[in-house]
Amino acid sequence: MPIIEPYIPEYITVHLGPPSSYAENVTVSFPDYIKNVASSEIYPTWNENAIYANIYAQISYALNRVYTEYYRAQGYDFDITNDTGFDQKFIYGRNFFENISDIVDEIFDSYIRVTGNIEPLAAKYCNGTTVTCQGLSQWGSQRLAEEGANYLEILKYYYGENIEIVTNVPIRGFTESYPGYPISKGARGDEVKIMQTALNRISDDYPSIPKIYPVDGIFGDQTEEVVRKMQEVFDLTPDGIVGRATWYKIFYLYNALKNLSELYSDGLRFEDVSFESPDVIMLGDTGVKVRTLQYMINVISEFNNNIPSVSIDGIFGEETENAVKAFQNEYNIEPSGKVRNDTWDLMYRIVKNTYDSILFNSNGLEVRTLPYPGYILKIGSTGEDVRVLQDYINYIASADENVDPVSVTGVYGRNTRSSVLQIQEEYGIMRTGNVNEATWDAIANAFKNVTSSQLTDYTQFPGYTLNENTGGE
Repeated sequence: MPIIEPYIPEYITVHLGPPSSYAENVTVSFPDYIKNVASSEIYPTWNENAIYANIYAQISYALNRVYTEYYRAQGYDFDITNDTGFDQKFIYGRNFFENISDIVDEIFDSYIRVTGNIEPLAAKYCNGTTVTCQGLSQWGSQRLAEEGANYLEILKYYYGENIEIVTNVPIRGFTESYPGYPISKGARGDEVKIMQTALNRISDDYPSIPKIYPVDGIFGDQTEEVVRKMQEVFDLTPDGIVGRATWYKIFYLYNALKNLSELYSDGLRFEDVSFESPDVIMLGDTGVKVRTLQYMINVISEFNNNIPSVSIDGIFGEETENAVKAFQNEYNIEPSGKVRNDTWDLMYRIVKNTYDSILFNSNGLEVRTLPYPGYILKIGSTGEDVRVLQDYINYIASADENVDPVSVTGVYGRNTRSSVLQIQEEYGIMRTGNVNEATWDAIANAFKNVTSSQLTDYTQFPGYTLNENTGGE
């Protein structure tokens, strides 16, 4: 039976390199891992409250990787990497600072989560000087501590007021989420409920997969039908039985689509959360529908500078109301700031079309590319524009042995920069490692040339969202 509540693993396995590299795996105790990361990432001379805040973030980030089985669900045999382009700095064999070691021993069985959610927060952070991000600034946390802020105030400053610290978390050995036996018709329990929730989220992006209602933890005829359809779509044996391969395919897709591990965690909830229109959402409302609304606003804001991004906190405050009004003004809807069916449905269509149009048009025959986003992509850049860039790079790499493929993470790390340099060399563009308009256009055109010659029925998940008319089942 899978673990529903997070726990502290006795040990964590670290890959000493980027995810796809042929590097060594090392297994260390979880407290020693955090001591190593903290000693590698921050200074022992910092204010104690800054140290506490950073260590809480490091613990939560690592636990999120373990809880979501981010790498194991992709077939890897490790929990996290030491590549800062993907994860946290870990220097195998290094010594620990004494005061940092003492603090880790005190709090390693605690983590940050959004109030009302289950999993540890994917507590993104960066140094705040050479690299900035939507998360904790390491040097910024030190400045706040020097100004008198305590560690919880620092964490709330960066991650929002609706977070809490969970303490005295149980410690146990590694237990994979797969229950260890195939799940089939007639099964009942939490593992079925988790699976149903994940399948419903996947169906939002793959409409040919039906919804399961209600999400009740009972593996009946409806659940069997949905599992079989999902297996057909993703080229698995369509037997309606959830074995190991189907289980991990479901949760690989779920994590990818919900961005649980790269953005602020949306929160795994045991209920059927869909994108169906609400009656009305307005100032003062809270909950899952507000979080979904805020997520859609942020996706749209990535491609429309007239729509401001918002915090995904599930609270419909003035920030969200102003963003809704901006959207309504932009799309000729009365700017009431209230979200009724017309506003919600248009937002959803725009979000869905944005993803679906990244690669192909509706008949799957004409290759499309997105225009230059209007700003330079470089080390530290994050977001959907980076994901699109990484998709383009991988298609180019499939046809050009001089270009290395990259992991599609939405984070512009060293591997992405290296591949950009290779493409700039190939196409005679100034080698900066950054993506300006000239480099973006060259990469987009190269992508179009490659994919135009490769349009065929795909039999494996290609790394981007498919719609009902793209490719084949």
